[in-house]
Amino acid sequence: MTWSSTGAILLALAVILGAFGAHGLRDRLDAYSMSVYEKAVFYHFIHALGLLIVSFLPKTGTFSEFAANWVCGLLLAGIVIFSGSLYALAISGNRILGAITPFGGVSFIAAWLTLAWFLLRRA
Repeated sequence: MTWSSTGAILLALAVILGAFGAHGLRDRLDAYSMSVYEKAVFYHFIHALGLLIVSFLPKTGTFSEFAANWVCGLLLAGIVIFSGSLYALAISGNRILGAITPFGGVSFIAAWLTLAWFLLRRA
């Protein structure tokens, strides 16, 4: 599987989970849990889109497959850890899961800084 297909699958999953939250969980979650779930979907969608875009950069000659692998891997880790922990927190109500979320946020930050670093190295 390529990073492009991974990004496309993650985008489809973000839409599915967003629709599930809007229609299947609306009456089951309190306002706080629903806002947590919506935040998970938002960050999932934005970073999956970023992963898809970054996956095409080596094809444009912007930077190497090595660079794309690093950035896409960090974005994937961020989606799984950040959004995954928020999905689980919203549905289960177990607030201890919120302790995991910052590690996903750090992965997102590292991905974007790594992208900047690789792009600046080319300048």
